[in-house]
Amino acid sequence: MEYESNNSTWDGVCYYPHLFGGIMLTAALLGLSTSYFGGIMGFPTLPYMLPYLRNLQKKKGGKKRIRVYMDGCFDLMHYGHANALRQAKALGDELVVGLVSDEEIVTNKGPPVLSMEERLALVSGLKWVDEVIANAPYAITEDFMNRLFNEHKIDYIIHGDDPCLLPDGSDAYALAKKVGRYKQIKRTEGVSSTDIVGRILASMDDKEVCQVPKESSQNGKPVEMNKSVENLLKSKHASNFLPTSRRIVQFSNAKGPGPNARVVYIDGAFDLFHAGHVEILKSARQLGDFLLVGIYTDQIVSEQRGAHFPLMHLHERSLGVLACRYVDEVIIGAPWEITKDMGELDPYSVPKSMGIFRMLESPKNITTTSVAQRIKANHEIYEKRNAKKEASEKKFYEGRKYISGD
Repeated sequence: MEYESNNSTWDGVCYYPHLFGGIMLTAALLGLSTSYFGGIMGFPTLPYMLPYLRNLQKKKGGKKRIRVYMDGCFDLMHYGHANALRQAKALGDELVVGLVSDEEIVTNKGPPVLSMEERLALVSGLKWVDEVIANAPYAITEDFMNRLFNEHKIDYIIHGDDPCLLPDGSDAYALAKKVGRYKQIKRTEGVSSTDIVGRILASMDDKEVCQVPKESSQNGKPVEMNKSVENLLKSKHASNFLPTSRRIVQFSNAKGPGPNARVVYIDGAFDLFHAGHVEILKSARQLGDFLLVGIYTDQIVSEQRGAHFPLMHLHERSLGVLACRYVDEVIIGAPWEITKDMGELDPYSVPKSMGIFRMLESPKNITTTSVAQRIKANHEIYEKRNAKKEASEKKFYEGRKYISGD
């Protein structure tokens, strides 16, 4: 089963200061609705080189397009995944992504949070992805590697500089390295699926801390927690990500809307970016020529959803949205109310009065809260897995060597 994306769809982001002179359609989204060459440098064996040599002869009049392959589970998609795929795409002309099957994830890592269908929507919605191979194997066997080289015309197999070991302790990419068709990228620091699961599990304790004893309640309702407790909760599972302007530029496409472009605006929290977000952004983009996305501040999200939200801070959420192929521009820290300058009780009263408001319903039932609830429902399994992963990640960072890339 393969998914082939439209490589001509829109991508990226650019600042455009006079954008609101165009037509604006708005919708609310707060989650309430829906190298370095790292391979073994030896001369590859002839059977693996023949398909590659044949490909080199195909285009006599032009340069051969390099096709690269990167696989993964891509569960709980975050900007670290997106940046890995961005780096992989930079090593070639066409990026093919292998999406590991649910069954293989269960066998090798434990139950995935997101289904294959949800992960497929997320990966295929990234601007750097050209094709997706669904139900790819966790380990690259010799048979599957031959399929990649011969059927999918893959030139190189890509992976990060963090080790990927099979249950027996062997390197999952040993065969690709042996035949000289392996390239390595740099792991994005400051985020991982393990880290995000940890934040969600920590939020379970947050709710208990937020509820004071009954004797301290008023009229049967708990009193509001004080600021010192609220700040403690936020710092307990704070992100280690340090945003830079360079990273934002890397995720952007440096293009603004044309002079007669129909501009569509949609805003929301976009916390724990999921398949529902992708689908609603796709729907919004189809309403015009240029999609601008407003991303609420952490304070606004906390006020609307509770002190344990957002699970990912503003800049993490911004990069997640920027990576989506349907997004052209973002406002980092958008206001709750939409005014003529970008309140009132209705944050959309101004666009409604101008006749440019439209509410979009997500075609998927998934929400940020429902994803978090899946993890909480199986918290014992994820706590055990996280403890093991955190130990291996700590060991990796302590013993890592420099790898060029970003």
